[in-house]
Amino acid sequence: MNINHLKYFLAVAKHQSFTKAAQDMHISQPSISKMIRDMEEELGVLLFHRDKKQVILTDAGQTVYQQAKDIIASFDNLTTTLSDVVTLKKGTLKIGIPPIVGASFFPKIIGEFIQTYPGIELELMEVGSKKIEKAVEDGEVDVGIICSAPAQPEAFEIYPLISDPLMVVLSPCHPLSKKSILSLKDLKDEKFVLFREDFSLHDHIINCCGRVGFQPQIVCRSSQRDFMMEMVAAKLGIALLPQKICQELNPKKVTARHIKEQSLFLNLMIICKKDKYQSFAVREWLTFTTARIQTEETLHC
Repeated sequence: MNINHLKYFLAVAKHQSFTKAAQDMHISQPSISKMIRDMEEELGVLLFHRDKKQVILTDAGQTVYQQAKDIIASFDNLTTTLSDVVTLKKGTLKIGIPPIVGASFFPKIIGEFIQTYPGIELELMEVGSKKIEKAVEDGEVDVGIICSAPAQPEAFEIYPLISDPLMVVLSPCHPLSKKSILSLKDLKDEKFVLFREDFSLHDHIINCCGRVGFQPQIVCRSSQRDFMMEMVAAKLGIALLPQKICQELNPKKVTARHIKEQSLFLNLMIICKKDKYQSFAVREWLTFTTARIQTEETLHC
């Protein structure tokens, strides 16, 4: 058994399919099936229940799965450490970033980082915060930028960046636009345009509404803020967005109002997997980004 056996085993466990695992790992299905059979013969246990619809880990397979993840993580740490020594200031940095913050908070920082470290290639995965947490934990990305505290903070190194208050975005002719400041209770009869469920702000907004006594009526969920703004401009609902994003909106189409409640914030932070070796690229990104964000915040104070 070698490291490739474990990688293929994890791929089958992830996809619950030999066919999809083979496609993901770019090898033939017979090859990956043989790898798993070889593992089962060497270990003397059955690792997967197989049927026509799916492939599921056995109890023995679950045990091997946990150990295999740790072994692969240690192997990746070793190769990354050696890569740092051999290639010095080069490498690839995989970053998970939610679409809600990508366009408003980070283009300038990313551009400056690329100019400062031309030997480091950035790969961005744009999904919601919940998926980013899992991607960091599974090692699919090196660092993640998320919009609220992770569900399992003990699994990560956490680097707080900024807290940005949410504002109510509505049509300029909406009756509530006559008020300069709104309360969440003012929104109890409104229809909400929210980010999708894999965005942490989705649950945060619903929970905050629940604490003041109502469940929001959700008319639409989306991952694209431009589409959400078009929905608001068409008077189909209201939305809650960070203040920094609201400052960029077209005032002819939509308007934004502050919220009295102090609990509604986008809490931007960077997370890395705890106890995972941090490559040169990761260390420089953390130092560079936190310094730039602090400078920006100081200038706007």
